[in-house]
Amino acid sequence: MLIQGTLDLIGKTPLVSLEKLSGKFCNIYGKLEYVNPGGSIKDRVGYQMIKDAYASNKLKKGQYVVEMTSGNMGAGLAVVCRQYGNPLITVMSKGNSPERIKILEALGAKVLLVDQIDGTPGKVTGNDIDHAASIAIQIAEEKNAFYANQFNNSSNVRAHFEMTGPEIWSDLPSIDLFVTSIGSGATFIGTSSFLKAKNPTIKCIAVEPENSAILKTGKVLNAKHIIQGTGYGRIPSFWDTNVVDGIITVTDQEVIEMKNRLSEELGLFVGYSSGANVVASLKLAKEQKDMVNIVTILPDTGYKY
Repeated sequence: MLIQGTLDLIGKTPLVSLEKLSGKFCNIYGKLEYVNPGGSIKDRVGYQMIKDAYASNKLKKGQYVVEMTSGNMGAGLAVVCRQYGNPLITVMSKGNSPERIKILEALGAKVLLVDQIDGTPGKVTGNDIDHAASIAIQIAEEKNAFYANQFNNSSNVRAHFEMTGPEIWSDLPSIDLFVTSIGSGATFIGTSSFLKAKNPTIKCIAVEPENSAILKTGKVLNAKHIIQGTGYGRIPSFWDTNVVDGIITVTDQEVIEMKNRLSEELGLFVGYSSGANVVASLKLAKEQKDMVNIVTILPDTGYKY
């Protein structure tokens, strides 16, 4: 199959049967997002943001793009911006894994690291994210740059409504449950909105860290957890309870064990959010009395950790 260019590699990711983890009452499928060129589902969003910014004349060739990132959004933007001819500056909390810094720089992005507020290495909090975002906004203003603003940019949701959701529906229209973790919330909201438009009986379940489950419990017991890019203890600006059928929580230990199982048993070297999503899917599977098809997201590669 001939691919015309790098941007054509974004999306159309495979939906993989996790047959070794499926059971008597469920088939679990994972959407393998690490095959995107930037190594995560955020490539879709980066592409949509830049396309929309050009279409609305908010961005021109050669103009700087600035974004706060935990790594994946930055990598996605780096891939896309290089193809469009826009230099990229990413602002990242020092608590994120050093592997992500190396990847961003290798993809041509400039990386500015900022101190954590109350997190620790490997555990980035909502306050850490807020601080990094404030620095990113300042830089964007100084450089007259386009600030991508993933947490408030509607292109984020649009990418999943127009790409991720339709791809899942095309591959498995008999889906019963859709399960994924919450960072900006756009993957969940965009995908769930599309799937429910096709079949309102599909149940869409959000995933949060057990001690940072603000959507489920209304409070944060501990903002520090290992699932980078999710569970910031903030209600996402995109949040829409109309497409939420439930919220399930997972522990760090459960996530670590599942991440290792996915690598060792299925040969899928994924990150911690993938472990969280599959753990949650298995918990839901145990509640079923009839056979169901569960689709979840495997957002990124384990090489980023």
